Amino acid sequence: MAIHNELGKKGELIAINFLKNKGYQILETNYRYRRSEIDIIASYKKELIIVEVKSRRNAFFGTPQSFVSPNQIKNIIKVANTYVLSHDIDLEVRFDIIGVIIKKDTHNIQHFKDAFNSIQS
Repeated sequence: MAIHNELGKKGELIAINFLKNKGYQILETNYRYRRSEIDIIASYKKELIIVEVKSRRNAFFGTPQSFVSPNQIKNIIKVANTYVLSHDIDLEVRFDIIGVIIKKDTHNIQHFKDAFNSIQS
């Protein structure tokens, strides 16, 4: 596995544990539809939470969450719609980004709730 893939998987595991510790129920990880993927699908209170995880070794070129492109947002929304329809889900949907900076044995995590609204505004 390529080094950047290993970093991404490690970041996703950190994000999953972070969400579980906050009381989120993890429903799916790496949910794929066609060529697109949602990193984490969770439920929290009365919402379905769609989470994009971005992992980096440092923030030198920008924060991890700044690497979510408008095209990627469109794809994630399409996959989320497919998931909601195929699972007959009747919950409000929220799109979050979790940015993880991983340094050796430590990490810094930032959780941006309802992140797509602030990016698209």
